[in-house]
Amino acid sequence: MRKEILMMVIVVAFLLSCTTKNAVNYDSFAQCLTDNDVKMFGAYWCPHCQNQKDMFGDSFKFVNYVECSLPNKGGQTTTCNDAGIRGYPTWELKNGTRIEGEVSFKRLSEMTGCNADGTNP
Repeated sequence: MRKEILMMVIVVAFLLSCTTKNAVNYDSFAQCLTDNDVKMFGAYWCPHCQNQKDMFGDSFKFVNYVECSLPNKGGQTTTCNDAGIRGYPTWELKNGTRIEGEVSFKRLSEMTGCNADGTNP
């Protein structure tokens, strides 16, 4: 009985430590992207968009995100049609350059001057 309790405590402690290690705060990075007029166009049903959102974690709330899908996957919004969005996610930079598909923090940082480590200009 004691071994079972000890084993459960170890498992719970391990799971908590894994969760804590992955809970990185990217608020500054996400805010820097928005401050530099970077937008992410996406769709609620898009798994690649979800991956991008997951990369930011709770900090995604600071990303300038444009939802392109109509409810029930019923087509694309006028905003995204007018912007010429062809796939998701699409990152649009201030100068009009677009990057389609999932983008690493390293690439976003190189393209925008924002640093994922929180040391932004």
